[in-house]
Parts: sequence; structure tokens; C-alpha cells
Amino acid sequence: METELIFTFFILSSFSLGANSCPPSDLAALLDVKAALSEPYLGIFNSWNGTDCCNKWYGVSCDTTTGRVAGLNLRGESEDLIFEKAGRSGYMSGSISPEICKLDRLTILVIADWKGISGEIPPCIASISSLHTLDLIGNRISGVIPSNIGNLQKLAVLNVADNTISGNIPASIVNLKSLMHLDLRNNQITGQIPADFGKLGKLSRALLSCNKLTGPIPSSVANMYRLADLDLAMNQLSGSIPVQIGNLPVLSTLTLDSNRLSGTIPATLLGDTGLNILNVSRNALEGEIPDVFSSKSYFTGIDLSFNNLKGPVPKSLASASYIGHLDLSHNHLCGQIPSGSPFNRLESSSFVSNDCLCGAPLKTC
Repeated sequence: METELIFTFFILSSFSLGANSCPPSDLAALLDVKAALSEPYLGIFNSWNGTDCCNKWYGVSCDTTTGRVAGLNLRGESEDLIFEKAGRSGYMSGSISPEICKLDRLTILVIADWKGISGEIPPCIASISSLHTLDLIGNRISGVIPSNIGNLQKLAVLNVADNTISGNIPASIVNLKSLMHLDLRNNQITGQIPADFGKLGKLSRALLSCNKLTGPIPSSVANMYRLADLDLAMNQLSGSIPVQIGNLPVLSTLTLDSNRLSGTIPATLLGDTGLNILNVSRNALEGEIPDVFSSKSYFTGIDLSFNNLKGPVPKSLASASYIGHLDLSHNHLCGQIPSGSPFNRLESSSFVSNDCLCGAPLKTC
């Protein structure tokens, strides 16, 4: 009887240990991730002790049903108490260990804003089929975006902004059927935007500015009916602005400044549209500004400066419901600036360096 009680106690103790501890494979993977990183100021990894990684390990969360690690959320800029006590943002160096891919039930992977993490994105990241969020913003990660990133059919957020990533946008990226947020800003990505980029039908934000992208804006973008924010600024894009972009039903911000775009400004961008912010400054656009504004036009900002636009300032601007910031400077515009709103509250800087504009706020005609 005594032997049976001891055996029963041993079995129950083992079951309890297994229920409260993450699987040994997940534990080993997390410890390898920790070993490849160095965080000297906040003590982020001080809680990563013992065998129960699902219990009070900073940034680690587990699936309550399977006990597997489902989330790794490490942010170097946070309102978490650990940052408040230290009175500083985080700094972490090292690299992302490929062993992280053994956490094959991850849905959220965030290692963001640590400023000093370098190395490459482990290619095996694309094998974590459950991944919903991949956020590596604000580090010094180099190399390329994994070529088979399109395997991640559940991925809704891909954010690798503010790194030093190079290479092309992988062709497979258009296979991310669940992708809603794409942020590749401030890297060194080259090549063209995939011609079939418009296959990303659920995408709401496409932020690709401050790279070295070349070639045209794909006309397939016109198929992205959920796109609200398109930022392609500060690249080397050429060709014309696709007319169909102005027909996107929920597009509110279009930022194309500092490229090599030519041709005319599509009337669809300025007419009966939901656009709120339009910036096409510092390109080689020509022709006249479409005179298509109406009472449905509501812009917090329009910047058409530093182009080769000619002709008059559109009189229909005065019929717009609201025009906040307007910059038409450094073009070849000519004629009298219309009177009334919004012109009566604009500074001369909105109109300087044109060929022959006159009237308030410039000199009288």
C-alpha cells in the first residue's frame, strides 16, 4: 500500500510539473534566443529562469490549451513598468537565433525597437505557419527578407521598418493572403515593387518609403480595395501615377514625394475622392493641375511642390469643403491666385518660385 501511494504521488507530481512547464523544446529554444542577445540595462531576461517559461517570463505567453509558447513580445520602447523604473528606453545587441524557429506554434513574434540587434532574419521564420504578427522594427537587422515569406498564410502584420535590410521585395510576398499591414520603411531595399502587388487584397497600409525601389508603381494597386494608406516616398520610382489609384474607395493618404515620377496628375486624385492627404512633391510631374475640386473635396494636406506644373491655380479649389495645408511652390504656374478660402489664410510660401503667379498673398497683379 505504501509503495502504491508513493507511486501515485510520483505520477501526480510529474503530471503537475508537465502542466505548469512549457515543453522542453520550447524552453531550450527560448534559452538559445536569450543566449544570442545581450540586454545590459533593464534586466529584461532576469525573469527567464527555471523550467516554467509560461509563468512570469518577461514577454513570453503560452497557449492555455496546449502549453506551447504562442507569443514572444519584446519591445525596447514601451510603457511597461520596467522601462518607467529605469527611466530609459531599451537597448539590446546580438542577433536573432535561428533556434527561434523551433517555437513552431508562435502566433506573435515581436523583437522591436532595441536599436542594436543585428544579423539577418532567420530564413526559417517562414516555416512558422501559425505566425500572425512579425514585428522587427527599429533594429540594425541586415540581409534580405526571406524569399519564401509568402508561405506564412496567416500573417497579418509584417513590420521590418527602420533596419538595414537590402535585396528585393520577395516575389512570394504577394501570396500573403491575410496581410493587412506591411511596413518596410527606412531600409535599403532595391528592385521593383512586384507587378502583381495588387494581389494583397486585404492590405490596409503599404508603407515602403525611404528605400531604393525603382521602376513603376504597379497598376495592380488599383485592385487593393481595402488600401487606406500608400506610402512610396523617397525612392527612385519612375513612370506615371496610375489613374486608377484615385478610384480606391478607402484610400485616405497617398504619399509619393521624392521619386522620379513623370506625366500628369490624375484628375481622380483631386476630384470626388476620399483622399485626405496627397503628397506628390519633388517629382517631374507636368501639365496643369486638374480643376476638379468640389464641395466633396476635403484635404488636410496637398503638396504638389517642386514639379514642372504649369497653367493657373485651379479656381475650383475655392469650392472645396476644406483645404488645410497647400503647397504649390517651385513649379511653373502662372496667373492670378483666386480669392477667398482657402487662399485668404495661406502664406506666400505656398506659391513662391513659380513663373508668373500674382495676387495675395504674393504681389498684386
